[in-house]
Amino acid sequence: MIISQDNIISVIPQRHPFVMIDQLVTCDEVYSNTTFLIKADNVLVEDGELSEAGIPENIAQTAAAGFGYITQQNKKPIAAGYIAAIKNLEIFALPKVGEIIETNVAITDHVFEVTIISGRVKCNGKLLAFCEMKIYIKE
Repeated sequence: MIISQDNIISVIPQRHPFVMIDQLVTCDEVYSNTTFLIKADNVLVEDGELSEAGIPENIAQTAAAGFGYITQQNKKPIAAGYIAAIKNLEIFALPKVGEIIETNVAITDHVFEVTIISGRVKCNGKLLAFCEMKIYIKE
């Protein structure tokens, strides 16, 4: 584990109650992996499950944590990022309260100030969702 739950907000711009990742498990220039325990009091939990809106937010925050960590390692200020587009989002199942999801993000391209990523969310080894995103990063 690189960044614990106690320190996760040091690498992402989001703040509670809208933090959708707990730990940055691994990270390098291309890949970032996080975990997230689904809690009943989460703002995006509905009927005992993380809502469909929570899935892409979790993927985006995993990407943000990777960007933030690498930026910190390079001794630069963390830039704000915004989801510019979501493509090919497929959600097969939603995680339930008490489950831990594992999210993997890979940077697939950079075009000017836009970073293109692919993200996958799993729970207990089962693929829950995947998508591609374009994330605008304001330098």
